[in-house]
Amino acid sequence: MSIESAELKRRLLELLDKDEEFRYAVAGRLGLSEILKRLDKLEENQVKLWENQNKLWEEVRLLREGQNKLWEGQNKLWEGQNKLWEEVKSIRGEIKNIRAEVKSLGRAVGRTLEDYTIAFVEIILEERGYPKEKIRLGRRKIAHEKEEEINIFNEDPLVVGEVTTYIESEEKAIDEIGKVVRRIKLAQRMFGRKVVYAFLAVGNVPKDVLEKLKEKARRNEIELIFGKTIETQELV
Repeated sequence: MSIESAELKRRLLELLDKDEEFRYAVAGRLGLSEILKRLDKLEENQVKLWENQNKLWEEVRLLREGQNKLWEGQNKLWEGQNKLWEEVKSIRGEIKNIRAEVKSLGRAVGRTLEDYTIAFVEIILEERGYPKEKIRLGRRKIAHEKEEEINIFNEDPLVVGEVTTYIESEEKAIDEIGKVVRRIKLAQRMFGRKVVYAFLAVGNVPKDVLEKLKEKARRNEIELIFGKTIETQELV
């Protein structure tokens, strides 16, 4: 190849590389202009595709950040809920302890009232002429069709009594008198003789309930023993 040909080739390649118009002119002569245009269009599309892909990745990143924040919020919510359940469990435990203490106190108060009532009834029975050795008052479970426990019982002479710390309403008064009546009948059926002394001992009763209680006790031949009457407004 001559020097002139080599130089011409070099210049042609340089023009093809740097001069777009010349390149298209040469491609047109060679029938490649349409192909080059399509390649250029393809390159443009490829650039746009990469741009869109970058936008998509950015949206994915933002979505992941939002999801992470959502999980963080959810975790905080679960932590708060767990703390709430712990507090509820603690409160339930405290309530359970309070109930146990109240129940224990109620038993203690009830037992004191029963002991006081037993001592009082012993005196009544002795004054009525019953021998002291036959007076053995205490709790007793008796059963005919079903078992029931009588608060204060004596077999001979046959004595039936109930003790309650407080009667707050007329409905409660009726219930308590009914309980004594039911246990009188049960004892009489079981031992085959009449109850000689039946009573209901009440620690506290409102004044507006006391009259109803006295009336029900009198109608059923039940002696009413009560400690303290309470004004209704004291309960408010």
